Amino acid sequence: MRGWSTCLPVLALGALVAAGSVPANAQSSNPSSGVTVKAHTSNDQILNLRQVAFEGGKTLDLSVGIGSGAFRAKGDPADIFYTVSDRGPNFTCGDAGDIIGIKGDTFCAGIKGGRIYAVPEYNPSIYRIQVLDNGTFRVLDAISLKDSKGNPVSGLLNPLTVASTEQPLDATGRKLHQDPSAVDAEGIVRLSDGTFWIGDENGPSMLHAAADGRILTRHVPAGTGQDYAGAGYEIKETLPALLAKRALNRGIESMAISDDEKFLYVIMQNPLANPDNDAYAVAGNTRLFKIERETGKVAGEYLYVMEPMTAYKGEEKKKQSTVRISELMYLAGDALIVLERTEQTTKLFRIDLSAATDLAAAGKWDDAATSPSLEQIDPAKEGLRPVPKTLVLDSADHKELPVKIEGMARFGNGDLMLINDDDFGIDGKRTAVMRVTGVPLGQ
Repeated sequence: MRGWSTCLPVLALGALVAAGSVPANAQSSNPSSGVTVKAHTSNDQILNLRQVAFEGGKTLDLSVGIGSGAFRAKGDPADIFYTVSDRGPNFTCGDAGDIIGIKGDTFCAGIKGGRIYAVPEYNPSIYRIQVLDNGTFRVLDAISLKDSKGNPVSGLLNPLTVASTEQPLDATGRKLHQDPSAVDAEGIVRLSDGTFWIGDENGPSMLHAAADGRILTRHVPAGTGQDYAGAGYEIKETLPALLAKRALNRGIESMAISDDEKFLYVIMQNPLANPDNDAYAVAGNTRLFKIERETGKVAGEYLYVMEPMTAYKGEEKKKQSTVRISELMYLAGDALIVLERTEQTTKLFRIDLSAATDLAAAGKWDDAATSPSLEQIDPAKEGLRPVPKTLVLDSADHKELPVKIEGMARFGNGDLMLINDDDFGIDGKRTAVMRVTGVPLGQ
């Protein structure tokens, strides 16, 4: 999804990132050898959203961005995937000048923390797509996300008071009401019973949805349930309370599930703003959770150290918070693939939780009173073992890959499937599905 932090880095970054080198828990390799990439595009009419004219500014030709997550179970048809769209075409007032040709202080005059929704009635949805051998893909089905009564949910902002939020505006600059049922869908898995689990970037939260898209339950951080009063589905406070300290628009953007469907895996998109935004702006330590699917309770919590900006070729001068996690893919045991990226570059890492410290056992790292926080520490000095990482793909070595890749799955033969989030065509990009062969993913 689209969203940039305005926080300035004023704290010293921990040794793993400030040194400007690859974290000690990351192994170097030559993942580019033998890798090939094939692009697949689509002209399906369902992917055309509409044109939106901004008076005194530009007219946007908008598409439907279906690439905010991807999933294919091992027993599913070899070339068919489930993907998900996020909250619809949106951007901050600060980006209005570049996107619509009207400066934000003019379009959003007098409104603090405004976010513009070009199509506020947009309904986040699940898509079933087929990737064809002829270089195209087609949309087979679209499943709208709905409340328990079957009413389509919006992608507008929730009325959050514990976590940070923004003020939604429409294409005329008029204020919109926040919506307790709204979701910013990011990351998806499908169970053998046909139901879905979906990550939510805003809350942060996790959604359990029926096969027809009706949201059955939304799992939110402890102590935040009142912010969803009036939502058209059940709310459960099963996630750690500390997750409400997620930075704005940096919640849960990933979702994976074990083969036996007992455990869900999610990783926070970025380090928490813990204790504050200054810590978030320079932090490299983020949190990965293993969650009991049936109860929503945390079964394990692990430290994942993100790459420093100096590890991203040509982007070394950008701030550390540019790096984020957009996807997880399950392999076997407690091994997964992590999609870590900037706005321009994507890196894939193979990880194994069994070799890392389980933070949940210590307890203190989920306590807001712990100082320094997990986000501020050097793990080695605390005796913590971060998740070990092995680089398996770097898009900087493959310019044919699109930017802003947010979905990841595997074809039936083991090839890698990647899909980009085109931000609903705000900047002219369109969705592409990539078939990537030769990546050493492991089993």
